[in-house]
Amino acid sequence: MSATQLAAVFGALSDPTRLAIVERLLSEGERTAGEIAEPFAVSKPAISKHLKVLEDAGLVRRRLDGRRHVLSLESARLLLAEDWIDRYRTFWNQSLTRMADLAAEIEQGEDP
Repeated sequence: MSATQLAAVFGALSDPTRLAIVERLLSEGERTAGEIAEPFAVSKPAISKHLKVLEDAGLVRRRLDGRRHVLSLESARLLLAEDWIDRYRTFWNQSLTRMADLAAEIEQGEDP
Protein backbone atom coordinates (compact mmCIF):
# COMPACT_ATOMS: atom_id res chain seq x y z
CA MET A 1 0.00 0.00 0.00
CA SER A 2 1.36 3.39 -0.90
CA ALA A 3 1.81 6.13 1.66
CA THR A 4 -1.05 8.05 0.04
CA GLN A 5 -3.41 5.07 0.28
CA LEU A 6 -2.40 4.42 3.88
CA ALA A 7 -2.98 8.08 4.78
CA ALA A 8 -6.43 7.89 3.16
CA VAL A 9 -7.31 4.81 5.24
CA PHE A 10 -6.20 6.35 8.52
CA GLY A 11 -7.80 9.68 7.58
CA ALA A 12 -11.10 7.96 6.84
CA LEU A 13 -10.97 6.08 10.14
CA SER A 14 -10.13 9.24 12.11
CA ASP A 15 -13.73 10.46 12.08
CA PRO A 16 -16.00 8.94 14.78
CA THR A 17 -18.98 8.60 12.42
CA ARG A 18 -16.95 6.85 9.74
CA LEU A 19 -15.32 4.62 12.33
CA ALA A 20 -18.79 3.68 13.64
CA ILE A 21 -19.91 2.87 10.09
CA VAL A 22 -16.90 0.59 9.58
CA GLU A 23 -17.50 -1.11 12.94
CA ARG A 24 -21.16 -1.64 12.07
CA LEU A 25 -20.35 -3.15 8.68
CA LEU A 26 -17.74 -5.33 10.35
CA SER A 27 -20.17 -6.69 12.93
CA GLU A 28 -23.42 -6.76 10.93
CA GLY A 29 -22.29 -7.29 7.34
CA GLU A 30 -23.54 -5.45 4.31
CA ARG A 31 -26.19 -2.78 4.73
CA THR A 32 -28.07 -0.38 2.52
CA ALA A 33 -27.15 3.29 2.68
CA GLY A 34 -30.49 3.95 4.41
CA GLU A 35 -29.83 1.29 7.05
CA ILE A 36 -26.40 2.72 7.70
CA ALA A 37 -27.86 6.22 8.15
CA GLU A 38 -30.60 5.14 10.62
CA PRO A 39 -28.80 5.30 13.96
CA PHE A 40 -26.95 8.54 13.28
CA ALA A 41 -28.22 11.97 14.28
CA VAL A 42 -26.93 13.51 11.05
CA SER A 43 -28.59 14.05 7.70
CA LYS A 44 -28.59 11.44 4.95
CA PRO A 45 -26.47 13.74 2.73
CA ALA A 46 -23.88 13.89 5.54
CA ILE A 47 -23.85 10.07 5.77
CA SER A 48 -23.50 9.94 1.99
CA LYS A 49 -20.38 12.13 2.23
CA HIS A 50 -18.96 9.88 4.95
CA LEU A 51 -19.61 6.82 2.78
CA LYS A 52 -17.85 8.50 -0.14
CA VAL A 53 -14.75 9.10 2.00
CA LEU A 54 -14.78 5.43 3.06
CA GLU A 55 -15.20 4.32 -0.55
CA ASP A 56 -12.40 6.59 -1.77
CA ALA A 57 -10.12 5.11 0.91
CA GLY A 58 -11.00 1.61 -0.31
CA LEU A 59 -12.62 0.61 2.98
CA VAL A 60 -16.18 0.24 1.68
CA ARG A 61 -17.52 -1.25 -1.52
CA ARG A 62 -20.88 -0.23 -3.03
CA ARG A 63 -23.07 -2.31 -5.30
CA LEU A 64 -26.45 -1.54 -6.76
CA ASP A 65 -29.35 -3.88 -6.05
CA GLY A 66 -32.11 -2.35 -8.14
CA ARG A 67 -32.38 1.17 -6.77
CA ARG A 68 -30.79 0.32 -3.44
CA HIS A 69 -27.15 1.04 -2.73
CA VAL A 70 -25.74 -1.85 -0.72
CA LEU A 71 -22.45 -1.29 1.07
CA SER A 72 -20.00 -3.79 2.47
CA LEU A 73 -16.67 -3.61 4.18
CA GLU A 74 -13.53 -4.08 2.08
CA SER A 75 -11.56 -5.97 4.70
CA ALA A 76 -8.42 -6.34 2.58
CA ARG A 77 -7.68 -2.63 2.99
CA LEU A 78 -8.07 -2.95 6.77
CA LEU A 79 -5.66 -5.88 6.76
CA LEU A 80 -3.06 -3.82 4.91
CA ALA A 81 -3.37 -1.09 7.55
CA GLU A 82 -3.04 -3.74 10.25
CA ASP A 83 0.16 -5.03 8.62
CA TRP A 84 1.59 -1.51 8.70
CA ILE A 85 0.72 -1.17 12.40
CA ASP A 86 2.25 -4.58 13.15
CA ARG A 87 5.57 -3.57 11.59
CA TYR A 88 5.80 -0.61 13.97
CA ARG A 89 4.56 -2.67 16.92
CA THR A 90 7.40 -5.14 16.29
CA PHE A 91 9.94 -2.32 15.96
CA TRP A 92 8.87 -0.67 19.24
CA ASN A 93 8.63 -3.95 21.13
CA GLN A 94 12.19 -4.84 20.10
CA SER A 95 13.43 -1.34 20.93
CA LEU A 96 11.78 -1.36 24.36
CA THR A 97 13.17 -4.83 25.11
CA ARG A 98 16.70 -3.63 24.27
CA MET A 99 16.19 -0.56 26.44
CA ALA A 100 14.93 -2.69 29.35
CA ASP A 101 17.95 -5.00 28.99
CA LEU A 102 20.30 -2.01 28.99
CA ALA A 103 18.59 -0.53 32.06
CA ALA A 104 18.92 -3.87 33.87
CA GLU A 105 22.64 -4.00 33.04
CA ILE A 106 23.15 -0.45 34.33
CA GLU A 107 21.17 -1.22 37.48
CA GLN A 108 23.36 -4.24 38.16
CA GLY A 109 26.44 -2.06 37.78
CA GLU A 110 27.60 -3.60 34.54
CA ASP A 111 29.14 -1.58 31.74
CA PRO A 112 26.71 -1.34 28.81
